[in-house]
Amino acid sequence: LGNLAVGEEVANLAAKVHRFNFLALSHRLFGDTCPLVSLSCFQTPQRIPYDEAVQQEFRPAAVGDAFGPTWWTCWFKVELSIPREWAGKEVHLLWDSDGEAMVWRDSQPVQGLTREGEKTSYILTDSLMETDPHNLNLYMEVACNGLFGAGKGTMIAPPDPDKKFTLNKVELVVFNRDVHELLVDFEILLDMAKHLGEKNQRSFQALYTANQMVNLCDVTDPSTFPAAHQLASAFFSQRNGESQHTIHAMGHCHIDSAWLWPYEESIRKCARSWVTVVRLMEKNPGFTFTCSQAQQLEWVRNWYPGLYAQIQDFARKGQFIPVGGTWVEMDGNLPNGESMVRQFLQGQRFFQEQFGKLCTEFWLPDTFGYSAQLPQLMRGCGIWRFLTQKLSWSLVNTFPHHTFFWEGIDGSSVLAHFPPGDSYGMQGFVEEMLKTVNNNKDKGRVNHSVALFGFGDGGGGPTQKMLDRMKRMKDVDGLPRVQMSTPDQFFSVLERDGSQLYTWIGELFLELHNGTYTTQAQIKKSNRECERILHDVEVLSSLALAQKSAFPYPATKLQRLWRLLLLNQFHDVLPGTCIQLVAEDAMTYYEEIRAMGTLLLKEAVQSLIGKLLPTGSETAESTVIMNTLPWERTEVISRTRPTGADTLVNFFASISFSPRPLTSPAPVACVESLDGSITMENGVIAAHLDSMGHVTSLHLVSSGRESVPEGSCANQFVIFDDIPLYWDAWDVMDYHLETRKPVTTLVKPLEIILPGGLRGSVRFSLQISEKSIITQEVILDAMCPYLRFLTQVEWNEAHKFLKVEFPVQARSMNATYEIQFGHLQRPTHWNTSWDWARFEVWSHKWMDLSEHGFGVALLNDSKYGASVHGNTMSLSLLRAPKSPDTTADMGHHQFTYAVMPHLGSFQEAGVIRYAYCLNFPLHTMPADSVQCPAWSAFCVSSPAVVLETVKQAEDRPGVLVARLYESHGSTVVTWLQTCLPVKEAITCDLLEQADPTGHLPLKELGVELSFTPFQVISVLLVLG
Repeated sequence: LGNLAVGEEVANLAAKVHRFNFLALSHRLFGDTCPLVSLSCFQTPQRIPYDEAVQQEFRPAAVGDAFGPTWWTCWFKVELSIPREWAGKEVHLLWDSDGEAMVWRDSQPVQGLTREGEKTSYILTDSLMETDPHNLNLYMEVACNGLFGAGKGTMIAPPDPDKKFTLNKVELVVFNRDVHELLVDFEILLDMAKHLGEKNQRSFQALYTANQMVNLCDVTDPSTFPAAHQLASAFFSQRNGESQHTIHAMGHCHIDSAWLWPYEESIRKCARSWVTVVRLMEKNPGFTFTCSQAQQLEWVRNWYPGLYAQIQDFARKGQFIPVGGTWVEMDGNLPNGESMVRQFLQGQRFFQEQFGKLCTEFWLPDTFGYSAQLPQLMRGCGIWRFLTQKLSWSLVNTFPHHTFFWEGIDGSSVLAHFPPGDSYGMQGFVEEMLKTVNNNKDKGRVNHSVALFGFGDGGGGPTQKMLDRMKRMKDVDGLPRVQMSTPDQFFSVLERDGSQLYTWIGELFLELHNGTYTTQAQIKKSNRECERILHDVEVLSSLALAQKSAFPYPATKLQRLWRLLLLNQFHDVLPGTCIQLVAEDAMTYYEEIRAMGTLLLKEAVQSLIGKLLPTGSETAESTVIMNTLPWERTEVISRTRPTGADTLVNFFASISFSPRPLTSPAPVACVESLDGSITMENGVIAAHLDSMGHVTSLHLVSSGRESVPEGSCANQFVIFDDIPLYWDAWDVMDYHLETRKPVTTLVKPLEIILPGGLRGSVRFSLQISEKSIITQEVILDAMCPYLRFLTQVEWNEAHKFLKVEFPVQARSMNATYEIQFGHLQRPTHWNTSWDWARFEVWSHKWMDLSEHGFGVALLNDSKYGASVHGNTMSLSLLRAPKSPDTTADMGHHQFTYAVMPHLGSFQEAGVIRYAYCLNFPLHTMPADSVQCPAWSAFCVSSPAVVLETVKQAEDRPGVLVARLYESHGSTVVTWLQTCLPVKEAITCDLLEQADPTGHLPLKELGVELSFTPFQVISVLLVLG
């Protein structure tokens, strides 16, 4: 070798070690083998419990048999006899099949097996003893799906319903642990040689150590193995210096609660993954594992109580660590503020009840962006630490930090960490540990980071080999220190040493997956609707409880409904990135919320005003109206008269009963011109629509201020080609904007439906394509400051994106978008790559573009995708992706949006309240003619403060929670007034824990509350 160049010498040595390791030694991992005594099976399309499965009739089975199809379950009965001559040997059952398997022994789940998760053997004994059972019966429950479902051709393709699964190999084997240890030694040494690089002395030391080990080893003589292993141990015992970076390794198994597989399969994924973790903990006392999502733990508690008891035991030992504090790892953008509060409330209460402590860290590694209101919500729920890594997926800009303080729109701050390895599913490779150090954006300010290891997304979790890799890297010269750790240990170090960390203010926007704001529109509409239903049930049930202390507040039923809603807010369900089976399950859950919510509303109404409701078949002569919003409203409603004809009335009310009719100062007028265009006016606004439904003029009557630029058309439907690079349901690429095509084919020209009075409306239809059509009714009500668009679409497209545009006569560098409990601004220009990356953003009930003194708002009842570029406001309506669900968004859709021009700021014009009114329609019901005075339960003196929620406190009958937030972005003092019999008022956190210093004086004007911008305040109201 002396005459060879150094580079060639190194290459030859590396090849020599590699050949020995993978061509000679690896074949010695398993020793003697023994066939099974017998193997039999039965198949079922259902996921049935073990006790039921073992009662079925099993038929003979053999290696090579195919089973399935997709989503079925094949149960195998395994009869085995371990040879007694294997005494002292480590014995495994080798099981290599397609699908995901669970090993059952003595009626309990004991091991998850899957080739994709590198788990293909079950350890029967570490060292066979004479007293060990030699004859065993095991059951293998094999799910006919993989870790990532059963996509046809690609991972995210729709599932192949006819896929078959094969049993490839099954036998008893002797496992040679000494060979396994040597294989790991060689792997770490070779990877150090490769990834440290030829300029690093330690790289050569690793390679030459491996070469010496090869020279010592004779693969046919295991007695040579200890000396080789001792060489490796000596190398790994050479320690680091004091300044070396420390990696806090934690076992992790991200399990999507539903994604490319249905909810029911996730239950089994949890069990398969976590029972494997328990087995690893039994053999590795220092191994720690983090586990989020209370829902998944609740599943295992209900379906696998024996396993759950083991989990609780290891939790008490500090190895199995519940994290996150939420019911599921929810989407970080689309749930409303109260839903996010309930994620934490349900999650934290579960962790407290089941594990005796609250989580201190929010754990959301795989969500498609993070609302700027989250820091305040975390803080209010006892959490001040945050971990994710998803922003590493951003397509345009690289986020500048891995460890930093994250500050929300209210000023609340949490300590945030993004693992620099940019993964939540590492495998303990040298390359991953080096990336964790080298990729760290905060070198010098922090010397600690996290590495989460274990197969994830579809479950699987850590393996023994991963643990063995990291044991060798615990403190070896040339690599960062790798120590098993816990979230608390890691964040405690950051808190101690984090004085130099930077602060990021505002949202954490993922520059990818922008299509998730629009995909699966029916799921998103149902989410918004069910959020409203649960809000209304809680408000009216609370009023019923306050009126009659004997009213049975439906706490248990509401908890069930909330948990269903929260489950559907999982980050692959609400965003619409799931398979058809999941979408169907989600719609079933929404229907349960609707049905039960409607029943609970009726029960609350019956308790509140039962004496006013018709008791028999007599005809009602009046109408009772219930308003669940905390302010007075002037609206037009439809009320049925005894003649059967609809009559429009105008009324004025707050959270109250019975309308107070008003006379409109200016009736609505709809006037058609000779060219087919129509003018609609109500004394507040006037709109001119051409025959295709375009709004060519929209002005304020009092000032004459025009909203639509001359020569432009608002309410312009546009369609785009929508072909992402890969993530079909997830992504909208910026290049789709180059394919803009206005929808111009008129089917039915504009015509008057209601000519005026208290309500005027016009209707038209447009053809999108041969398969899709839009029918829209444009509605203007008396005294209403906005024009409403009731839209119905028959949508049968492929890879198209439908939007509606409103060019407006207002100029601003920023537009305002509603988020949870507040709003934020985003640029209307593309000056920088950070601006341009926000070509498609998310919003909730409204967005606004204002210049000084004037602006235009767009309101909606079920949409989230939006953009404002220049002076054009755009609302995203429908997409048509084909993966992972070919049927996504196909069919009939109905939704409403509205345009509201206004003088002054959107705060002064009441945009926020009008958006609430659009989303929270009044409840009307027939009543007897008995007169009942209007009754207002709550009033908030400041228009800046919204009373968002009224509910019964958890586990505290007779106590209500009122949750309010400051919506304008201002510092304000307000009075919360109520006519309910309140005897005590105390501020509390979002977990409803009373503030010891939070007693509020009850005064004649009510309770006085002081708010800073976007602050959320909760008050316990103790009823007398």
